[in-house]
Amino acid sequence: MSQVTHKSRTLIAAIGDEDTITGLLLAGIGDVDAHQRANFLVVDSKTTQEQIEEAFTSFSKRKDIAIILINQHIAEDIRGVLDEYKAAFPTVLEIPSKDHPYDPLKDSVLKRVQLLFGE
Repeated sequence: MSQVTHKSRTLIAAIGDEDTITGLLLAGIGDVDAHQRANFLVVDSKTTQEQIEEAFTSFSKRKDIAIILINQHIAEDIRGVLDEYKAAFPTVLEIPSKDHPYDPLKDSVLKRVQLLFGE
């Protein structure tokens, strides 16, 4: 990967519940590009699995995003899509939420690392 491509990946995208996204936006990750595309998706009870998958696919194709943060309980809803995703950039990290603690047994990144080390 060239340095120019590396340098253009400056954003963090997020898919999460309202509390998580609010915290991340307050921390300064929010961005809306020239095409009016936000780098975050707030998932609530009305959000469909298709909308979550669409947001993930969109974020994963953007050349300005380096990391995609996704609440682990939401990642479970699109586990098939996440398991098929093999690209290094943007990197996908599953994070806990206030109401759903982190479970390392469900983390797709941790599973890949364990496979590499033969665990």
